[in-house]
Amino acid sequence: MQYITTTELRTMSKKLIEVLREGRSVNLVHRSKVVGEIKPKIYDPKPFNTARFLRTVEKLNLPRLSTRQIEARYKKHLMKKYGKDIS
Repeated sequence: MQYITTTELRTMSKKLIEVLREGRSVNLVHRSKVVGEIKPKIYDPKPFNTARFLRTVEKLNLPRLSTRQIEARYKKHLMKKYGKDIS
């Protein structure tokens, strides 16, 4: 599928999505003239920056908590949000 008409755009959208997921582009035709190109959006994820993350954590100055303290805070939050009937 290299070309798609405006009518096919409405009726064959599933086929268009498959082609875009494969990474191919499609020319859009309207009244026998190519009016545009539909191409897939390529997401380039940013790599995780450990040093930047650690600097942010240091700036937040969060208290060090034990596992027991974390569980107690979480349980308190659940009780506040949902009440005593939560198990």
